[in-house]
Amino acid sequence: MKLITIIGARPQFIKAAAVSREIAKHENINEIIVHTGQHFDANMSQIFFEQMQIPKPDYNLEINSLSHGAMTGRMIEGIEEVLLKEQPDWVLVYGDTNSTIAGSLAAKKLHIKVAHVEAGLRSFNRKMPEEINRILTDKISDLLFCPTDTAVQNLQNEGIGKNSLAQVIKCGDVMQDAAIFYSDLSQKPELDLPEQFILATIHRAENTDDPKRLASIFNALTEISNEIPIILPLHPRTKKIISNSQLTTHNSQLIFIEPIGYLEMIYLLQNCSLVMTDSGGLQKEAFFFEKPCVTLRDETEWVELVENGFNKIVGADENKIISGFRKMIQIQTDYNINLYGNGEASKKIIKELLK
Repeated sequence: MKLITIIGARPQFIKAAAVSREIAKHENINEIIVHTGQHFDANMSQIFFEQMQIPKPDYNLEINSLSHGAMTGRMIEGIEEVLLKEQPDWVLVYGDTNSTIAGSLAAKKLHIKVAHVEAGLRSFNRKMPEEINRILTDKISDLLFCPTDTAVQNLQNEGIGKNSLAQVIKCGDVMQDAAIFYSDLSQKPELDLPEQFILATIHRAENTDDPKRLASIFNALTEISNEIPIILPLHPRTKKIISNSQLTTHNSQLIFIEPIGYLEMIYLLQNCSLVMTDSGGLQKEAFFFEKPCVTLRDETEWVELVENGFNKIVGADENKIISGFRKMIQIQTDYNINLYGNGEASKKIIKELLK
């Protein structure tokens, strides 16, 4: 079986690596990896792939720094050329990026079967480009690998799986597979860490592009940091916005650091007391490393974390953020619950593909 994997962003490399490790156990599967170049990263050198034990892409389309439409169109064109040359049996796509929808469309136009990992996720916020990408990808995929029961139910509500030719499989979350594998490889960042600290990330456009939301979030973080230091790896885009704003963060224990690698991020997750984020992936990773989470968004795709008390949604309201911090920093929760497959997702994915 020939399988083409389409990836374009660093988180997708981490997810795909978990599945690639399982593929490597099967001599009858030939995997070809295509990197669209969506998230250009100068640090994605040979060292990155060796350190992360990730197969180096067979193709790099180097498509980035364009508008959504231009980027997606160029990706479809580039991926189509690869598909025509390689003639795969399956195209495997991950998550909800422009690379995801581009890979799916290019494959289906050529009548090649598509498998979507992380299918069925919904925020029900169609202002998010990611929401549009995953809805459309789910509609045209042949095999949909869902991480949770909620994701399966979302697809059933949309008539996918039950009354269509597509097959829906609950497999668990490949991010947990990755977290388990990389946990022993974590690396301490080159900075002096406080004995106790909060790990925070802010990057989502709905927060960074809205001056009121951003000011409210940082007012709350500044106050919280006076009780416990906050380490905040700053996305370059967020850093630029903050530097151009009137935010007051001095006289606080907000510790801004440069973006760090996945292994360093795992170390911070392993050693922090609480996670505060507007990232989707980090909400789950907090759970994987048994840390409570406060989510600085108005909704989440990972509703099971909220329902089971591992995560609290607070939006960008200053008072709610502070209140959420006070509640979650003291919470005692039993993490002995199987929400995401306990590291068996990749095995299930390959088992189904081989059928």
